[in-house]
Amino acid sequence: MQFITPADRDAIEAEKPWSERTLPETLHACLAQTAERYADRPAMSFQLQSGPTDPATTLTWSQLLERSNQAANLFRSLGIRETDVVAMVLPNCPEALVTLLGGATAGIVAPINPLLEPEQIAAILRETGARVVVTLKSFPKTDIAQKLAEACRHAPRVVTVLEVDLNRYLTAPKRWLVPLLRPKLLNIHHADIRCFHEEMRRQSTELTFVPATGDRVSAYFHTGGTTGMPKVAQHKLSGMLYNGWLGSRLLFRETDNVMCPLPLFHVFASEVVVMSAIASGAHMVLPTPAGYRGEGVFDNFWKLCARWKITFIITVPTAVSALMQRKADADISTVEYAFSGSAPMPPELFKRFESAAGVTICEGYGLTEATCLVSVNPPKGVKKVGSVGFALPYTKVKIVQQTDAGPRECGVDEIGEICVSNPGVIPGGTYTDTERNEGLYHDGVYLRTGDLGRLDEEGYLWITGRAKDIIIRGGHNIDPAEIEDALMRHPAVAVAAAIGEPNDHAGELPCAYVELVAGAEVTEEDLLAHARVHIHERAAWPKYLEILPELPKTGVGKVFKPELRKQAITRVYDAALERDGVSARVSYVEDDRRRGLVARLERNGASDTAVTQCLGHYARPWDWQEEEAEG
Repeated sequence: MQFITPADRDAIEAEKPWSERTLPETLHACLAQTAERYADRPAMSFQLQSGPTDPATTLTWSQLLERSNQAANLFRSLGIRETDVVAMVLPNCPEALVTLLGGATAGIVAPINPLLEPEQIAAILRETGARVVVTLKSFPKTDIAQKLAEACRHAPRVVTVLEVDLNRYLTAPKRWLVPLLRPKLLNIHHADIRCFHEEMRRQSTELTFVPATGDRVSAYFHTGGTTGMPKVAQHKLSGMLYNGWLGSRLLFRETDNVMCPLPLFHVFASEVVVMSAIASGAHMVLPTPAGYRGEGVFDNFWKLCARWKITFIITVPTAVSALMQRKADADISTVEYAFSGSAPMPPELFKRFESAAGVTICEGYGLTEATCLVSVNPPKGVKKVGSVGFALPYTKVKIVQQTDAGPRECGVDEIGEICVSNPGVIPGGTYTDTERNEGLYHDGVYLRTGDLGRLDEEGYLWITGRAKDIIIRGGHNIDPAEIEDALMRHPAVAVAAAIGEPNDHAGELPCAYVELVAGAEVTEEDLLAHARVHIHERAAWPKYLEILPELPKTGVGKVFKPELRKQAITRVYDAALERDGVSARVSYVEDDRRRGLVARLERNGASDTAVTQCLGHYARPWDWQEEEAEG
């Protein structure tokens, strides 16, 4: 059945209830089913370096099953049972995929962002109670091993660290040089350190135990990636299989080659791409351990697509913006779709990419707390640019406003909080920290996402803002409270407020406004230096800071952040217009009922084309001020 309109979704749901869908009983059964069906077809390919002719490693589906079985057996031999946790602190590589699948088969797998600071990694290890950690062996140009060693000092339940050596993917003479250049690492923690590959070789390629059946927690994913101390969300097998079923039914085919430069510690890559590939038999390509951040990946991207005959690109708006600065210098005729998520894509960027690359973009929406997928602009259906499509089968979306009389469901095009119910949502049990689950649900089953949005008359979902003021930088979530708390530690600061200012590459960048203690004297440069010392994550450092005589406040004395956002939009857009020699300027920023904050411009003789070229890459919309629009 085609998936083109909301009516098609309704027809899919009408075939049978979700509870009556026939799905594999375990993740291992799902993988084994695909390995039997497509044994010799490629499952995953990996390049350590980004050159279009650089060496690559490919695992077939039968090989991936065997490696995953070995990993699961290894974890069982180390005492991991159904409720025990295997943490993964790795960049993208075959071992990361094998650990993901083997960990979820033997127990619960917990992928962790290796870019986090040691204290954040340690907090997640303690929160999940991880007993085994798979990480990188000390390797040139990366500090993952060093950070993990420090983190394990503060995670007493970790008993075994398994190290992956990426040197095995290099060829001579580079392979000979790594032992000479490898940073020395002292064992500063209590855990036993072993070689992942040596331990794997001791294991049978057949599963030596019977995986637990029935629905159970199979993974822990931490939220965001740049918050002070990330929250940990639970993922049940049912939600993981649901995402795989969606991908195999609506997105991927067994003949697809999927370029996935997103990290496997993120739900977009692991719960959507990996699970969809396992369910469909599609081939995943991982270009370098750092994905889009890898050296040469953007410059070689189109050549890599040609090498692997890619049909489906997994991307985010910041990557699309970077790709638009490179010519499509290879035969990419096989590429059909680009699936974009993590943050809203500016409409002008959407149009320019489709025009320049000849690739159809499908924007989607998901979140860690819902085991990811919620909605999508259908690949072969109507794509409303700026929206995130309509709810996927078996997913229900409600827009809710909190009022003095209690929660109220919104009407068509009325903005409220996006609330979601689907097989990936765990009512009452999203977070491992149970206190965080209080007040998290509408009607007991609908997850309150913290995103603001509206549903139009055709059921398409439009995201208009953040209920919780989270700053979204390139798809990563930054908690403004961390920035504000750090600035408030300075004795000259009376009040601090952090928001996201528009950015044409990252979507948003953190910026801060402060009000000083009466009589205090301090420079903005001093406060920025103070912030860099006291904020844990580099990505959360404010890129702009301004001292105001008084911060705008509500009638009850709370900082009124919408006014600060208007100031930031005006400042950023005016600077961009002036930089590009465009005479238009922001007259005011309007809080539009349908579109959120909209910059209204004074024309000053500027053309629509000039302004569109300048501001089209920003996520926040613009328009002419009403008098000129009417004229």
